[in-house]
Amino acid sequence: MSILSRLRCITVDVTGTLIAYKGQLGDYYCMAAKSAGLPCPDYKRMHEGFKIAYTDMAKQYPCFGHAAKMPNIVWWKTCVRDSFVKAGYDYDEETFEKVFRRIYSTFGSAAPYTIFPDSQPFLRWARKQGLIVGIVSNAEYRYRDVILPSLGLNKGTEWDFGVFSGLEGVEKPNPRIYEIALERAGNIPPEEVLHIGDSMRKDYIPATSLGMHGLLLDRFKTPDAKSWRDSGAPVLPDLEAAITWLTSEKA
Repeated sequence: MSILSRLRCITVDVTGTLIAYKGQLGDYYCMAAKSAGLPCPDYKRMHEGFKIAYTDMAKQYPCFGHAAKMPNIVWWKTCVRDSFVKAGYDYDEETFEKVFRRIYSTFGSAAPYTIFPDSQPFLRWARKQGLIVGIVSNAEYRYRDVILPSLGLNKGTEWDFGVFSGLEGVEKPNPRIYEIALERAGNIPPEEVLHIGDSMRKDYIPATSLGMHGLLLDRFKTPDAKSWRDSGAPVLPDLEAAITWLTSEKA
């Protein structure tokens, strides 16, 4: 009996599973600075500054400010300003506004992302098998409204429902985000649902804690994959391999 025959729904993580970032963060911050007539910020300092600023914002205003009813653009403006300041760049208000607008519009488009070649075929295959397909992501509304559609991942052809942390006010690894996914799927029992992601902590553990099946993708050959396998998690290189795994007859 194949795993597929036991399933009614598949949920899928986005970044690292369906899509990936192109280039480095510094590339986009550099382009934004140059567009305002400024020199390119140091890549390493910018990366470290962003990491600190993003972590601080995520702690203070989780889920992109959902509980505080903070507008998405305000959350990101605060985060980006702090990123520059922590990297040693304190621009005046007018200059920063120009730089920020460029960054915000860039990351609200398909420009910084690339879709894995097996993502769209896998999602369409899953729906063709009669499965309900859901997206579960720690992301804000622009993923649903702009980024995924612009990459060819559309609601109705590639996926049926989405659960995005910035819209729900709950984020991985909180199992509640997976409970919401089960509800959106039509209150399907967890044992009839498979979640596919690329993080043991955010994807596999919380999903399987509810009784869902779990599958991890190791697209970038992370050193962590060995410990994932040792813990008993199925780990595959891509979604093509996932189709084989899903359809093979298990004892």
